[in-house]
Amino acid sequence: MATKNITFVPSTGVPNGANFNIYSGADFQADLVVYSTSNAKFDLTDYTGAAALSKSIAVGATLGATASFTVGFTSAYDGKVRLSLTDSQTSNLTEGRYVYNFNITKSGFTYPLIAGNINVINTVTS
Repeated sequence: MATKNITFVPSTGVPNGANFNIYSGADFQADLVVYSTSNAKFDLTDYTGAAALSKSIAVGATLGATASFTVGFTSAYDGKVRLSLTDSQTSNLTEGRYVYNFNITKSGFTYPLIAGNINVINTVTS
């Protein structure tokens, strides 16, 4: 399980960058701890989240989202959130590079929290 500490500045509109590896056929979890610019844990109470990955976002690409992550606020007050995929979901991913993003929404405003690349690695065992 990967854990990333990130700083969230809603006014910038720019997501933090983070890359992950996913092993095909295995559960995937990434725990995020979100901080403010004053290094205090960011209160995510009343936020909702949506995250997805796609094989391509190139101009003219029509693939759309390949998979959607389950977003769980494990301790919203303490800025803790988890992105996860089940083993069944990762089994359906072909090996290679994907892009992903995770947006959070509060009071009708959506903010990009984190985005980056995901490398899917096929495993020998099933």
